[in-house]
This record gives sequence, structure tokens and C-alpha cells, in this order.
Amino acid sequence: MRLQSYPTLSVVLSCTCPLMPASLAHLHTNNCSSIFAYPPMLIQTQINPTLKIPSFSRKPIQTHTLKDICLRGNLKKAFQSLPVSSNDHPDETYAPVLELCAQKKALSQGLQIHAHMIKSCSVSESVFLATKLVFMYGKCGSVRNAEKVFDQMGQRSIFTWNAMIGAYVSNGKPFEVLQTYKEMRVLGVPLDAYSFPSLLKASGLLKNLYLGAEIHGLAVKFGYDSTVCVVNSLVAMYAKCDDLFGARRLFGRIDQKDDVVSWNSIISAYSSNGRSMEALELFREMQKAGLDSNTYTVVACLQACEDYSFRKLGKEIHAAVLKSAQLLDAYVAGALVAMYVRCCKMSEAVRTFNKLEEKDKVAWNSVLTGFIQNGMCSEALHFFHDFQNAGEKPDQVTVISILVTCGRLGYLLNGMELHAYAIKNGFDLDLQVGNTLIDMYAKCSCVNYMGYAFNRMPDKDLISWTTVIAGYAQNSYALKAFELFRELQLIDIDVDPMMIGSILLACSELACVPQVKEIHGYMMRRGLSDVVLRNMIVDVYGECGNIDYAVQTFESIQFKDVVSWTSMISAYVHNGLANEALELFHILSKTNIHPDSIALKSALSAASSLSALKYGKEIHGFIIRQNFSEGSIASSLVDMYSRCGMVENAHTIFKSIQSKDLVLWTSMINAYGMHGHGKVAIDLFNKMKENLTPDHVAFLSVLYACSHSGLTAEGRQLFEIMKYEYQLEPWPEHYACLVDLLGRANCLEEAYEFVKSMQMAPTAEVWCALLRACQVHSNQELGEIAVQKLLELGSTNPGHYVLVSNVFAAKGRCKDAEKIRSRMKERGLKKSPGCSWIEVGNRIHTFMARDKCHPECHHITKKLDQITEKVEKEGGYIAQTKFVLHNVEESEKVKMLYGHSERLAIAYGLLKTAEQTPIRVTKNLRVCGDCHTFCKLVSKLFGRELVVRDANRFHHFEDGVCSCGDFW
Repeated sequence: MRLQSYPTLSVVLSCTCPLMPASLAHLHTNNCSSIFAYPPMLIQTQINPTLKIPSFSRKPIQTHTLKDICLRGNLKKAFQSLPVSSNDHPDETYAPVLELCAQKKALSQGLQIHAHMIKSCSVSESVFLATKLVFMYGKCGSVRNAEKVFDQMGQRSIFTWNAMIGAYVSNGKPFEVLQTYKEMRVLGVPLDAYSFPSLLKASGLLKNLYLGAEIHGLAVKFGYDSTVCVVNSLVAMYAKCDDLFGARRLFGRIDQKDDVVSWNSIISAYSSNGRSMEALELFREMQKAGLDSNTYTVVACLQACEDYSFRKLGKEIHAAVLKSAQLLDAYVAGALVAMYVRCCKMSEAVRTFNKLEEKDKVAWNSVLTGFIQNGMCSEALHFFHDFQNAGEKPDQVTVISILVTCGRLGYLLNGMELHAYAIKNGFDLDLQVGNTLIDMYAKCSCVNYMGYAFNRMPDKDLISWTTVIAGYAQNSYALKAFELFRELQLIDIDVDPMMIGSILLACSELACVPQVKEIHGYMMRRGLSDVVLRNMIVDVYGECGNIDYAVQTFESIQFKDVVSWTSMISAYVHNGLANEALELFHILSKTNIHPDSIALKSALSAASSLSALKYGKEIHGFIIRQNFSEGSIASSLVDMYSRCGMVENAHTIFKSIQSKDLVLWTSMINAYGMHGHGKVAIDLFNKMKENLTPDHVAFLSVLYACSHSGLTAEGRQLFEIMKYEYQLEPWPEHYACLVDLLGRANCLEEAYEFVKSMQMAPTAEVWCALLRACQVHSNQELGEIAVQKLLELGSTNPGHYVLVSNVFAAKGRCKDAEKIRSRMKERGLKKSPGCSWIEVGNRIHTFMARDKCHPECHHITKKLDQITEKVEKEGGYIAQTKFVLHNVEESEKVKMLYGHSERLAIAYGLLKTAEQTPIRVTKNLRVCGDCHTFCKLVSKLFGRELVVRDANRFHHFEDGVCSCGDFW
């Protein structure tokens, strides 16, 4: 609306007034045969004869005026009672009907009345009726028509201005209120008591405390600051502008607090600002003052019951509502439903909902949202079906709720159906619907449609960009995530921590340290490095293999939380630094921060990798004291004990868990397989199948168990069951495992035919399994094929090249072996040196081949010499130099065998541990044949059980016999 001067002459609304709808143009023609005939209601008013009183009636018939009819709310009868012409008393005729239209929000009927007034020229000079029209259009939501009437008025009263401001406020247009207010001030229009509530409400909608304070000053100046409606509006304005102190101070100045609206204003102020306890305390004060609650009081108090802790108070309010039946209207019932939803009492919410006589869409959506907020997605879908069966049409809120449900459940087809519905109804262009569509497709791993939904959105906010970037990152489209992040930086949108978290996830997938450094620097420059993001940086540096930067970032966090410690421990474990992980966990246990389940699992993983039984038991004790009962913790304990050589303890943990999930069963099957108990592993697998459906990992564990125990027939059968009975397409690991099983059984031709029949191209692991078998059984022909295939793949695993080099060296092809090692160097690959470790006392002692670094090196070497001498004299041990594949002298080969790392660890164990106790040694490579013989003799001649875990399995040496049956 623009500032303009108005003519002194009144403006008569012509028949071509743009305000009048085309459908009402018939009211300006006298041609009765025209297709633009009078509406039925208006015709009926003209042609009905005057009511005649029958002569036999002795009682006078009571007639009702038009005003009485309107007061009764009968809009249809009011139309029928309209006179054809109202030139005598137009104000009395039309005013009550217009008020009724406003009350009923009957825009269509209001337009007809307006047309009737134009025809009878009853509105041309009446400021009163024009004001009523502005008021009616505002209440019916037709701001444009209200503006037209307002702009065409030659004269305006303060009531007219109030009506226009009220129309703007009630239709959510506070900026237009401000513009009109400025126009009033320029024209010198004086404000009255009814102007201030609308102006103050607009200030609250804009959260413009400066404007609200200015209007407050005017109210004081004009003497309206004591008027109840103005005071209540002032309280509400200060509350909406987040100035609760000002709102409470105003309320405190009210001398006679006997107006329920005043109490409602201050209670709503505290409730809407999250100050629930203060709101409910005010409600108690109101009750003590002897005031009766009304609908608005109850709704405000129910809104104050914001979470589960308020459930008891919410029930008390519900009981009070039931006692006062007059309060139980649609608004109160809807607030009750919403309160039970927030308090996580869905059964009460549904029960309250079912008792509603008239269920509006708000109530339906409240319950639907409640199911989703409480994680009851299946129930939400069932309720949505009830919603549809009731004949309700989904609106934007409904669409958003069901899209969230489809995303969480992974129901892609249902989500796509809802997307089609949203497109048909134009909802997909809505910002919130569009964001929810992106999230749904991301959770369903449908990135193509996710990108389509994002690109279709006409307006995108930070949530849109964050959601789509996170969707690409979570679905392994890291490069696309980076591309969008670069695009985002070109537009004027500030990046928030959540966005940084999403892009760090993409960095983690790419394992690109320079990119992580770039994002890290960006965070520091923008001041976004809070503790959450720093924890993520530690985690990402760890996953990218840059442990030094992870440590620096961890140490820079001043106030570390449990996630900080967990991220650093996990980073150590991920990079093979188990000792450092356990040391850090030990430091954590001395702080006031209690480790969470993830920290405990990381520490157990570190203990597992080191076979550090003592540390593992300490962590187990902590878990028992803290009463952790998660299934994943039990699986980690089973894995820890099995990797520490204590399969009996692992089985004890397994039996103690009442509700066993698939991961726990798989961990126990894998434990038996590692220790060579293949038959037991198969029995356990069959028992698991009775209640659970095995997945790829479960089948892989039982196949490894067969491989370690030489159960060839059983392995073949399990592979067929996986493929044909459970319809699980084998992974490369399954093929490699079966090839290894067949190769160990000297079924080399069958293994080779199996490799050729694979549905996918054989991986390096498959050819390695075949090559090892050919090496063991001296099949040179197939071995050459496996070598050639392995070299063609150009593997980046140094172990594969070492295997090929050893095969050539064993055949005396030293030049070929040297070429392979040269190729390794060219590619920057290094062989992992042999390393063994043993837990003695409170430390993990590590040994390399022919190690001289240990502080007790002299005593260890002396002890090993004594052991070697005894096994040679009493056990007939002779070094098998064929296992040394270096081109050196025979005497040097013997020295190399005698200095293998596991022998140094065994010697230290015999030197430092009590007699009759087992010696537990872990090695990072496979045990060679010579050391295997050596260990059997030591166990027999020294009367000690040796538990050796190599890179492939466990060996339990006792009285000269190994649990593997010399099959490893």
C-alpha cells in the first residue's frame, strides 16, 4: 500500500469495480433472460410473497429480525431474509450479515453480499459498511479484497484503519502492518485502544523489540497502558521478542489480576519460550487466586508439558479437563494429544485421539508425528492407512511425516509413490517437503532420485545443501559431495558444523589427507572448530592413516569428552598401534570420564590384536562393574577371549547371553574355527540356523572353520547351501576360502576348475590361495598359472609379491625372485618383518627376528641357546633350512631359523613365567614349518603348553602335539 492523498468527494463504487468477481456481474443487469441470472437465494427473496397470517390463528406469530437471525448463526436464513433494496437502513441490514460471514469465514457468501450492496448503492458513502467489508475480508483470508475496499474509501475512521491492520495481522503479514502504521503516523491518525493489540502482535511476529517498545511508549502517552487488552498484548509482545523479564514486569504491575486473559498471556509467554516450570507455577498461582481456567489456559499449560518428565503433570491437567466438560473442545483435545506425544505416551495419545468426535487434520498429524518421534515407524504406516480410510487427504505435514517413515524403514517404493503424490499436488516445491525427499532417497541409497529432488527445488536453504551432501557422502559418492560443497561456497550461504561433518565423512571415504587438512584449515578460519568437529577431525585423520595429526588434534582439545578419547583410541587401533590404544585407555580410566560402549569395544579390539589377556580381563571386569549389557560388547568379549587363546572363556560369555544376535553367533563360530574345532563350529552354525538367517559373514566364518580343520566335504556342502538355499551371491572371500580348503586337501585340479567357473573375475586372494596349495603339494604347472594370473592383477598387497618371490626362490629361480622384489621396491611396497609378542607382567614384550633391542637381550639369547641345545639332544631336532628362502650359506640359514621372533618370545616366556602355566605368543606372519616342529618339541620337553596365534589360526602345542594336526 503506498502513501497517497484522497479526494474530498466520496468515491462511488461503479459497476465495473475490480473487486467484484466475474461470477457476480449478473447483479448489474436487468435482463432476466440473461445467462447471468440472479443467484437462487437473491431471487427467492424477490419472488416470495409476503407472509399472510391465517385467519384461524389466534396467537400472534413471532417474527425475527435479520439481526436476531444473524445472532443465531443461520447464514442461509439470513440470506433469505435480505430485502431487495436497503436504501432506507443499509447499515442495519448489511452489518450483521457481514459480521456473520466473518465469523463463519464464508468468503463466497461475503462476496455475494458485497455485490448486493454495490447494486443497491448501499456502500457508496457508508464508512461504517466499508469498514465492515474490510473486517469481513480480513477474517476470511482475502487480504487483496480488503486492500481494494480500503484503498477506494474516500473517508476512513480509526475503526477502518484498525480493521485493515487486523486483516494484515490475522493473515500473517506483519511487514504490511508496519507500513500501514507508518502511514497512519504520517497522516496523523490517532490510535485508540483497539489499535495497539494488532500493532503489538505484528511486532511480536517480527520479533522487533524496538518497534514494540515504541508502540508501548505510545500506549503510555495516550493513556492506554492500563487497558486490559493492551496490557495483555504487551505481555505477549515482550514474550515473543524473547524479553520474558519485561513481560513478567508488566504482568506484575497489574493491580487486580482478575482477568483470565492476562494470566493466559503470561502463562503462554513462559510456555512458548520453553520455561515450562515457570508456566506451570503461574498456573498454580492462577488457581490459588480463584480464577476459572478457559480453553486458552488449558492449551498453554498442556504445551508447557514438553517432555517425558512432565507426564504426571500432564495427566493431572487431563483429569481436570475431564472434570470440567465445558473445556473439552477440539483445541484442548488436540493439545492433549500433542502433550502425550511429547511425553512419549503414545497409547494415551491414541486413546485420547480415538475419543474425539471430530478429528481434524491437525489431530491426525499430531499422532502420526508422535509415532515417528518415538521410533514407531511401522505403527505410523498403519495409522496412515487409517488416515486414508477415514477419507482424509494428506497435506504437507502428512507427506513429510510419511517420507521420514519411508526413509527410516528403507521403503523406497512407498517413498516414490508419495513423491508422485507430492508432485501432483505441488507439495514437492515446498522447502521442507523437498528436504525430506532428499533425506528419504539418501536413506534408501537412491542417489539418482535424490539428486533429481534436489535440482527440482526452486529454493534451497542450508538444510537442503547439507542433506544432499551428506546423502552423497553416506552412499560412497565422495567426489560428488565435494563437487556440491565447492558449488555451495560460490553462493551466499554460511556453512555450519553439520555441513562440515558431512564433508569430513566424504574425506574419510577418500582417505585423502590433503583434503582433510584443507577442511581442517577452513574450520579454523571460520571458527567452527567446536569439540564435536575436533573429535571428527581426530577420527578422520585416524581413518586416513595420519596418526600424528590425529594426536596433535586430540591434544589440542582443551575439554575432552568421551567421544574425544574414543576417537583417539579407535585411531590407534585402526593404525595397528594397539599398545598405544591400551595405554590411552588406561589413562582414560583414571579420569572422571566413564568410557562408553564404543571405547570399550575399541580397547577390547586392541587387547585382541595383541593377545593381551591380562588387559582383556581388566576391561571385562570394568564392563561387569558398569553393567554394560549391549550385544555388541558381548561379541567383542567373545572375540577378545578367542584371540587370546581362551576359547573356553569365550564360550562361557556366549552361553551367558540370553538373547543372542547374529553377530554374537558368528563371533563364536569364528572362535571355534580359529582354534581348529571345525565340527563344533558347524554344529553351532546349524543350531543358529534354527532361529536366525545366516548372512555372508556367518557363512564365511563357518567356511574358514572347515578350511582350518580339513573338512572338505562339509565346506563344499555349505558353499552350495549359501548359494542356492539362501540365495546369497558369494563374495571373493568365500571363493578364496573354498579354494584354500580344496588346495589343502590336494584337490588342486578341482580347485582350479572351481576358479575358472567363478561368476566374477578371480581376485588376487583367490589366486594366492591356489598358489600356496600348489607350493605345498609341489604342483609346478598350476603354480605357474597362478603366479602369472597374480602378477597380471598388479596387486598392491606386498604379501602377494613375497609369496611369488618365495615360490621362485624355493625352485632355485633366484633371478626371478630378485625381479619380483625389485618390482615391489618400484611400487613402494615393503614386506612386513616377522614380529612376535608376549604378555608378561603388566607389559607387552615385542620381538623382531634376531632382535637385540630388548633390555634383557643377553638373558633371552642365553635361554634360547639352552632350549635349542636341549631339543637337539633330547628331541632330535634338526633345523630345516628349506624354509629359509634367502640365497645365503647353509650355516647362515640355520642362524636365521634360530633367531625367528616366536622363538625369542618363547624363550622369554620360559624365563619369566611360572612353571605349568601356558605361554601365549602372537605372531604377525604364518609360523614356518621349522618353528612349528620346534614348538612341538619345546612343549614336550619342558612340560609347558604353548599357545601360538599366527596370521592364519591358533596352534595349541601340548606334549609334542599341535591342535592343528600339522594342517595350517
